[in-house]
Amino acid sequence: MDYFRRMGALRRKLTRAGLHGLLVTHPPDIRYLCGFTGSSAALALTRRRARLFTDGRYTAQAAEEVQAAEVHIVTGAPAVAAAQWLAAQPGVMMAGFDPARTTVADLVRWKRELPSRLRRAFFQTTPAPLVELLRAVKDEDELALMAEAALLGCKLFEHILNFLKPGLPEIEVAAELEHRARVLGAEAMSFETIIAAGARSAMPHGRATPAPLPRKGFVTLDFGIILKGYCSDMTRTVFLGKPTPKERIAYNSVLEAQETALNTVTAGVSCGEVDEAARSVLRRAGFGEAFSHSTGHGVGLEIHEPPRVGAGQTTRLLRGMVITIEPGIYLPGKFGVRIEDMVAVTRTGSQVLTPAPKALIEL
Repeated sequence: MDYFRRMGALRRKLTRAGLHGLLVTHPPDIRYLCGFTGSSAALALTRRRARLFTDGRYTAQAAEEVQAAEVHIVTGAPAVAAAQWLAAQPGVMMAGFDPARTTVADLVRWKRELPSRLRRAFFQTTPAPLVELLRAVKDEDELALMAEAALLGCKLFEHILNFLKPGLPEIEVAAELEHRARVLGAEAMSFETIIAAGARSAMPHGRATPAPLPRKGFVTLDFGIILKGYCSDMTRTVFLGKPTPKERIAYNSVLEAQETALNTVTAGVSCGEVDEAARSVLRRAGFGEAFSHSTGHGVGLEIHEPPRVGAGQTTRLLRGMVITIEPGIYLPGKFGVRIEDMVAVTRTGSQVLTPAPKALIEL
């Protein structure tokens, strides 16, 4: 990872925003900028220097991981020490912070530790989440890691197909999937695994329960893993037994919507256009009201990142963004279907990172 390049890009954003410094406290942002993976840290950045503040538990880890920044070990709160350091830097009259990642209590605490002359105006909200915007466009190293994570997810899906059978508790399916993920090298799951079968498949976020898999019905499997810090995300819906004509129509409608949206993804297209491509297919099929969530979201160091692929979203896709395309339909008390791929935006279209089978699988 080229942390010096990332720091340089952030400094250019700082200059354009008219800020002299920045206080970064969100762990994924810190990891993105300097490589540190600990849970307690703050990164202070000026136009010339960068310093990571953490506590004594991470002395060895910080020395091993941190690049493009100095390391300072503190005994108190890292963010307070970072704020004081920023205020003491020559030429730093104001510093930015991300209001979406900063509580009112934190801001009060930082100001209280500054010289009285700086408390009123030193900290300024950033005009946009500066680091998050940088993170939205992945570099080649990140894309390679995310492709690796996504392919591991596809191996998990292939494995679990041979495990599914009527009567198994949903939580046992989730446990098998998560155990296998660890065996294959995953650091963790990127979110709580969703296994929702039968009527429960109509719950978009139906996390696994002790409920048994039915003898006949849909099973939605939505899961992701973390590999070297980066998340994967995919959903497949399979059928136990033989589906009815209506169930088959519903599944094929979601598949058509998903593939139509995938074909719309390219650099320069708005997120709202991608969402509408999926939504319009489901409306024509009579399932418009059954599609109750956005078509997708960004993925990276976090499972949900910008951009949001939803109705009316004007953000335009950029080459290097990684998003999900996951339309679904949910008929309460009956069944639900969702199909999700993770895709990288390219100059001329998109590259699907989760090439697991999508035609309806009957077990």
